[in-house]
Amino acid sequence: MNEEVPAYGLWPLVIINTLVFIIFAFSFFKPRTPRDWRTFGAFSAFLVALFTEMYGFPLSIYLLSGWLAARYPGIDLLTHNSGHLWQTLFGWEGDPHFSPLHLLSDGFIFGGFILLYAAWKVLYDAQRTGTVAVTSPYGYMRHPQYVAFIAIMVGFLLQWPTLITLAMFPVLVTMYVRLARREERESLAAFGEAYVRYAAATPAFLPRCPPLMSTSQH
Repeated sequence: MNEEVPAYGLWPLVIINTLVFIIFAFSFFKPRTPRDWRTFGAFSAFLVALFTEMYGFPLSIYLLSGWLAARYPGIDLLTHNSGHLWQTLFGWEGDPHFSPLHLLSDGFIFGGFILLYAAWKVLYDAQRTGTVAVTSPYGYMRHPQYVAFIAIMVGFLLQWPTLITLAMFPVLVTMYVRLARREERESLAAFGEAYVRYAAATPAFLPRCPPLMSTSQH
């Protein structure tokens, strides 16, 4: 990307990127319940804030401009590459899109979407048959969908941190944890001992390998 070309005020790109990722996440998550829509709505708000600063108005760059200009004299804060703040703060040279941190962020983002899709398929089948979801990602953790959303957000924060999304992240994680706990109470009421055994053997968010649950257990 040309370092001399200002990369903000590109509102069509804000809209296009936001819609692409929201629609992509929607096709993988397919919210149905009010809880699903709250989960998806919070994630969508994160994306709106992210792409608004990435291509629209760089609020974080604006607020930090005095400090950045003093610490990195000669830097052009209005170029797209300068918006990759980790690259700037670490003093890395070259195209930030090929930096180790950016490649790691890509792994988090795409891995999160893959996990989101895999978890939805298992959960949908379990809800349709009235059983506890215990196969595939649910054999490794009890809340893979929430982990997927968190992984995607971590990926974007590694790629393009902003003050707003950094502030939103712990709030959204707390919300997802609370929603997960509420789901656990509802599952315990619905499935009783079967869910007690599943919860005792399967971590909530951080998986153990190999999975402790048999894929045939319900």
